Amino acid sequence: MSNPTTTPQKQSGFNRVLPWLLPALLIGNFLWRVLTTAHEYPGRTAQVMEMVIDAALIVGLFGLRSRMPAWLFWVALICGLGLFAIRLHSDASWWTGHWHYSLSR
Repeated sequence: MSNPTTTPQKQSGFNRVLPWLLPALLIGNFLWRVLTTAHEYPGRTAQVMEMVIDAALIVGLFGLRSRMPAWLFWVALICGLGLFAIRLHSDASWWTGHWHYSLSR
């Protein structure tokens, strides 16, 4: 006799997409900040908010670890930590979060 409370539930579309979306955000954000040049410094609030969001995405990555392929988890984790490593590159990188900074004319 089977217990009806132990039957597997069908996952909604969002639950199937989330383990792919969160790593895509981290990887895409990392590539954006490495490959594009920043042209102005954001305010202090925006800088802190970006770092908090990056940290929250990394925490969420650990929460979804069991639902995503191992290779995707590790690539996203490296990119997420790389977002903080970029900020240690220079003073401009600390403020902008981008690897390169230049003033536009």
